[in-house]
Amino acid sequence: MVAGAHTCCHNSAQKCGCKRGYYTQYYGDKPELIKEAIAWTESGIWRNGFDKAKPHSSVNLADFYLQYQKNPQQWQALFDYLAKTDLLSIPKGKHKIPGSDLVVSVEDSKNEPLEKRRSESHNKHIDFQYVVKGTERFGVIDHYSSTPNCKYRPDVIHYDYDRRKARFFDSTPGEFFIFFPRDWHIAKVANDGEDQTIRVIVVKVDYKD
Repeated sequence: MVAGAHTCCHNSAQKCGCKRGYYTQYYGDKPELIKEAIAWTESGIWRNGFDKAKPHSSVNLADFYLQYQKNPQQWQALFDYLAKTDLLSIPKGKHKIPGSDLVVSVEDSKNEPLEKRRSESHNKHIDFQYVVKGTERFGVIDHYSSTPNCKYRPDVIHYDYDRRKARFFDSTPGEFFIFFPRDWHIAKVANDGEDQTIRVIVVKVDYKD
């Protein structure tokens, strides 16, 4: 399957057998947009020299396509930085991305049991996450069975959710994750292995209405 082409959970809110629910922005009523987004992603025009990874199959490609068109400067600067930087040797911490006002957060961290991790989403930013060492488990939660449990402060909100309806994905070095405002997600969840040590590259890209 083409990454992001799965319409029930990735590009629409239609129900399916995998996990019934609504996990991302709905584009099922815009088949031409979905087709354009898939073709654009496969073309690699967005890469700007970055060839180490591709979008994970959970990434909403319609959102990726639309946001890139609305904010090309930041996305181009991000992928140019990823292409030219040794992400395994760069010191941990925050670094400015040349040619933009973006900041990359290089995090050497450890996954934790699900009960210790909080779900979240953002209104004004897109969460770009690329795990370059180790395996991080990400979760996305169903909108229908989730409710906010706090106020936005300043651009993050957390949810109470039904764990049975959450969907989980393990990272690989060849894929990155992008969480848009309608992707209510959980990060740094413990995987099934013994080693929970990870290095993850996190960038908050501006979301454009």
